[in-house]
Amino acid sequence: MAHPTLVYRCQQCGYTSPKWMGRCPECQVWHSFSEEVSSSGAGKASKLAKLSSARPVSLEEIRSEGDVRFHTGMGEWDRVLGGGLTKGSLVLLAGDPGIGKSTLLLQALSRMTGQGGVLYVSAEESPQQLKSRAQRLGICSPDLFIYSETSLEAVLEEMQKKPPLVVAVDSIQTMYTRALDVAPGSISQVRECALRLMRAGKEAGISIFIIGHVTKEGAIAGPRTLEHLVDTVLYLEGDRTHTFRLLRAVKNRYGSTNEVGVFEMKESGLEEVPNPSGALLAERPRGVSGSVVACSVEGTRPILVELQALVSATGWAQPRRTCIGFDTNRLSLLLAVLEKKLGFNFAQQDVFVNVAGGVRLVEPAADLALTAALISSYLDKPLAQDLVVWGEVGLAGEVRGVGHSALRAQEASKLGFNAWLMPASNSERLSQAEDRDERSIGVRSLQEVLRMVFETEPQA
Repeated sequence: MAHPTLVYRCQQCGYTSPKWMGRCPECQVWHSFSEEVSSSGAGKASKLAKLSSARPVSLEEIRSEGDVRFHTGMGEWDRVLGGGLTKGSLVLLAGDPGIGKSTLLLQALSRMTGQGGVLYVSAEESPQQLKSRAQRLGICSPDLFIYSETSLEAVLEEMQKKPPLVVAVDSIQTMYTRALDVAPGSISQVRECALRLMRAGKEAGISIFIIGHVTKEGAIAGPRTLEHLVDTVLYLEGDRTHTFRLLRAVKNRYGSTNEVGVFEMKESGLEEVPNPSGALLAERPRGVSGSVVACSVEGTRPILVELQALVSATGWAQPRRTCIGFDTNRLSLLLAVLEKKLGFNFAQQDVFVNVAGGVRLVEPAADLALTAALISSYLDKPLAQDLVVWGEVGLAGEVRGVGHSALRAQEASKLGFNAWLMPASNSERLSQAEDRDERSIGVRSLQEVLRMVFETEPQA
C-alpha cells in the first residue's frame, strides 16, 4: 500500500515541488505554494475509470445524433450559448464578486423547470438565503430543488438517485472530494471535482452549470485546465455602478464566441434588454462637442453606444490619458496619428475617453468614432445629432473598411439616424447592394473627415 507523501503545489499554475519555494519557477508568482498530501490511489482511480469499456471506433461507425438543445427561457442567454443549452454540456460561468452570477443563474434555472427537474447545489449560501433571493426575484417553482452541500460524492449520489435535467454548482471552488486530502479551492480539488462532474454529466446526459470565482486580475481562479475541461466559458461583465451587464462567451464548443447578451440589473433581478442601443442612447446630450454615436457589432448584433471624449488644457508637465471602456494603448496610437497627419497638438492637453453605459469597445471599427470625438472636443464643434460613425484608422491616417456595414446601417436607420460616416470602401459597397434614401458619408482618410464633417483644413 502506497503511503501518502507531502508535496508543495503552486496555487496559480499547478507546478509541484518536493520542498517549499518562495517563488514559483513556472509562473514567477511569489508565495503561491501550499502543502498538499499526494495520494496515488485517487490519481489512479481517476485515470483508470472505465478504461476497459473504451475501444477505438471508426469515424464511419459513429452515429450522429446532432446537438440536442433546449431553451433556457431567456433569449439573451440562448443567444450566447449558440441557440440554447446543449444536453450533457458543462458550462462555466465566471465574473467579479457581486456582479450577479448567482442571480442570473437562479433566474435561468427557474425558467427551465417546465422541461424537467433542476438541481441547484449551493455550497456558499444556505437554503434560507436562496429562498429569500427567490422571493425577491418572484421565483416559485416546485421543480427547482435546492441542495446545500459541499461534498462532491454526496452531489453525485443525489444525481444518480433521480437524474435531473440540469445541475448547477455554486461554486466549484467550494466543492471538495474525499479522495484528495487537500483543502477545498486548491488546484487539485478544483480539477478533480470538475473532471468528475463532467464525466457524470456526459454519461447521464445532464447539463451542468458551474460558477467559478475570478482573481483580482480578472482571470478564473484555479487551474487553467478548468477552462479546457468545460464545453463553454461565459463571463458576466459590467461595472457594478452601472445597471447594464454583458454576458460573453470566450469559449463555446457548440456555437459562436462572438455573441453577447445584454441584461439590466433591477430590483426584480436581471432583465433582458432586447434593444440595448435605445437604452444606451436614452440620456445622450444634445449639441455637445466630444459626443459621437459609435456602432459596434458583437457577433451578429449591432449596438449603438455613445462615445465621449474630453480634451482640455493640462496644468501638469505630463498630460493625463484616461480611458473607460476603451483601450488606452489604442487611444495613444490615435492621438499620435492626429498629431502627425492633422497637425493637432495634444502635448499640453489632458484627454479623457468614456463609453457611456459601462460598455467596452474592443473592435477596431470604433477607431473612427473616437477620432471624430477627439476632433470635435479639440475644435469645440459638435457633430450632427443624426450621425453614426464606424471605421478603422491606420497609422498613415487612412480609414479602412470594416465588416457588417449593412447591418450597422440597418440598426442606425431603425433608431432614426439617417447619416453615416464610414470608410469609402464600405460606402461604395453599401450603395451598390441597396438603394437607400439615407445620406452616407464615405471617407478615405482623416483629412477628408476634417474637411467634410468639420469643414476645417488640417493645421500646419
